[in-house]
Amino acid sequence: MSFEKIVRIPVDRVGALIGKSGKVKQEIEKSCSVKLNIDGESGEIEIMTEGNVEDMQPFKAMEVISAIGRGFSPQNAMKLMTGDYLLHVIDLRDFAGKSPQQIERIKGRIIGEGGRARTNMENLTNTNISVYGKTVSIIGEPHQIKMAIAAITSISNGSRHGVVYGKLEADRRRQKMDRMQLWEKKEDV
Repeated sequence: MSFEKIVRIPVDRVGALIGKSGKVKQEIEKSCSVKLNIDGESGEIEIMTEGNVEDMQPFKAMEVISAIGRGFSPQNAMKLMTGDYLLHVIDLRDFAGKSPQQIERIKGRIIGEGGRARTNMENLTNTNISVYGKTVSIIGEPHQIKMAIAAITSISNGSRHGVVYGKLEADRRRQKMDRMQLWEKKEDV
């Protein structure tokens, strides 16, 4: 059974998907065992496989392409190929309605002055965060994504940055203590 799917990304992100001399496209094709046909004018990417599809590789290719389309660098998007990394997309219209001014205000709060708020959240949650268009996207492991979603939701709803960072730091300390207790239990066995 072969696989065929069309994914659409913003036209201005097609260049990032192709990469210099086609390197990003080739890397996705090789690591996911797929063939990509890219329409640079419409932003449509056709993902195809030949032969049997028994693993999740074509779906990983879809996730990597979607991540690049949501503003991530190809390097960060390729993290989705390893471990338990996932892509989560938050639609800012859920917080701001359809008001472009409200969406821009929330994006500004998430990014922060000089990008500091976004960088702080990335560092405290060990995730990658991209603010693009009307969305905020997160790449990370499930528990990390959960922390980042909570932080972004709080900031989007008007919470102060310092309060959100404090909660993230407390979560990190709690996780570190949990890991230490698991480690001690392993030694006792």
